[in-house]
Amino acid sequence: MKIGQREIGHEQSCFIIAEAGSNHNRDFANAKKLIDVAVEAGADAVKFQIFSAEAIYSKKTPMASYLKDKKLAKEGESLWDIIKRIEIPRQWTPDLMAYCRQKGIIFLSTPFDLNAVDELEAAGVAAYKVASFEITHLPMLKKISATGKPIVLSTGMASLEDIEIALAAIKAGGSSEVALLHCAIAYPPKYEDINLRAMDTMRQAFGLPVGFSDHTMGHVTDVAAVARGACIIEKHFTLSRQQEGPDHPFSLEPGELKAMVEAIRQTEKLLGSPLKQHTAAENELYRIARRSLVAAVNIPVGTVIREEMLAVKRPGFGIPVRHMEIVIGRTSRRDIEEDDILTWEMI
Repeated sequence: MKIGQREIGHEQSCFIIAEAGSNHNRDFANAKKLIDVAVEAGADAVKFQIFSAEAIYSKKTPMASYLKDKKLAKEGESLWDIIKRIEIPRQWTPDLMAYCRQKGIIFLSTPFDLNAVDELEAAGVAAYKVASFEITHLPMLKKISATGKPIVLSTGMASLEDIEIALAAIKAGGSSEVALLHCAIAYPPKYEDINLRAMDTMRQAFGLPVGFSDHTMGHVTDVAAVARGACIIEKHFTLSRQQEGPDHPFSLEPGELKAMVEAIRQTEKLLGSPLKQHTAAENELYRIARRSLVAAVNIPVGTVIREEMLAVKRPGFGIPVRHMEIVIGRTSRRDIEEDDILTWEMI
């Protein structure tokens, strides 16, 4: 698939989405700073979220335990109140997109209601990211699909059946370019709950590009996911984990985001080619440090060569050691000095 001019797939460089989410704290200057951080880190895209409390939660929804345990809810706040407090002002979208164009980074956003799809479409968003929680929101999936834009679908908490139903809704809407993101829903999740091998299962089951949306701290999981074949990585980041808001505590700070991007790019270089052969960088030592057949003693011309006349030494550009049995019993064509590197022309 393709987002903007960026090719995405398992033969391409990993597409890195820096997830700003709601970490702007409803401050437009902060939102722009987050874009700057994503650019400085080398991310391919920066992503925000468009939601409203009225469209996403019933006011009777119980509080999520992690928000209570980490004291991320203010005194007397409900879950609905928290979401209301961190909504992005929707009029920001065109301005943030323009700022991203100016900075040379792809703008993405996750819609959480049907109106948000209309707003993003009007602004000219390049692709849609669907959050794990929305995989069962089939009307929204169909509406997004009808735009014809590429879709990146997170699958946290989902079974293969959930994914199959969601993909059927997307197909019914008309879109054909879809990538799946494996995800573990917890903030942050434990390593033992990540199950990166599920990416293999998803790739085999659906034949689509597969990546990973991460909520762990640090970047070891993201590097491991790329090594496992993830072609997209999505990671939350913030200007500071000390800021107030529910997503800051499990987000990377600017230097950490940059370190993650660098580690992923290094990992891609490490993965390299599937061919098992010596590389151009190894050419010199391939010749010098491997072993070949060397004269153990002076061998006069016309001498029938015996095994004790041969040594196995470096360098490696003489007759290969595996041909020792061919050399034994041959006659020297010229005088060979001790430590001469044997070649076929000598026998």
